[in-house]
Amino acid sequence: MPPRTTPSARQERVGIELRKMRDCAGRTTAEAAALFGFARTKITQIEKGQYPISAERVRMLACDFEEADAAYVEALGSMAEERHRGWWEDYRGSVPVGFLDIAEMEYFAKGMRTYQVSHVPGVMQTEEYGRAIFKNVYPPLSPRLLEARVEHRVQRSAFLMREGAEPYSALVHEAALRMLFGGRDAARQQMDRLLEYSELPHVTLRVITFSTNGFLGAGQGIIHANGPVLRLDTVQLDAVGGPAFLHEQKHLENYRYIIDKMTERSLTESQSRDAIRLIKKEI
Repeated sequence: MPPRTTPSARQERVGIELRKMRDCAGRTTAEAAALFGFARTKITQIEKGQYPISAERVRMLACDFEEADAAYVEALGSMAEERHRGWWEDYRGSVPVGFLDIAEMEYFAKGMRTYQVSHVPGVMQTEEYGRAIFKNVYPPLSPRLLEARVEHRVQRSAFLMREGAEPYSALVHEAALRMLFGGRDAARQQMDRLLEYSELPHVTLRVITFSTNGFLGAGQGIIHANGPVLRLDTVQLDAVGGPAFLHEQKHLENYRYIIDKMTERSLTESQSRDAIRLIKKEI
């Protein structure tokens, strides 16, 4: 099987975890390669997500590296053997690769929490609201590329807001609710969409108001995706050059704590719906 030329963020994650295991065990790539009779360069490719690896070989490496967390090893092995072609692949070449990686992360997540301060969460956006956001990027998008991004965002929403979806919790700052992307009518329609989604059984929507007396992580949009085990959670942060994915355990612990503290400073679900209705009247 030839190496992958453009591994996805999830495929890279398998390699990242294997490298963590090897580093913790104090082993070299040459020692890991010797276990299978590989060239050292093949282990390097595996650790970069450029070359696939079977679940059985993941288990063999974990045993050789003395990794004792059996649930983690099995989950990593399952990730390694995934051959699923997701719906997002239809948009490869039409939207940035980072958008595809976010959709892949969402597809496999066992639950998600997000915080947004400048706009409502992407998967909760109406078409008109999302289109207005994409019209304000630089360099400007052609009509075809703009519509591809809008369609991709709508697909993400359809997946995450479907019946039986995994739990989805959103913390939205009042600043995002008062931004008039697309104008007043579009903003009001967006408020209606948020209220609609807030009633879904798997969705929790809470608002952080201007009157909140400070909180951790105030200026940064965050998505925290639950993995099959805690060690395989992922944090995604927005950045100018594209989404950043964090996997180090210290980062995961920090952002779990930050989102917990943000939640403590937010309105209740009922109060949040009342706040959204009030803002809709005022804009």
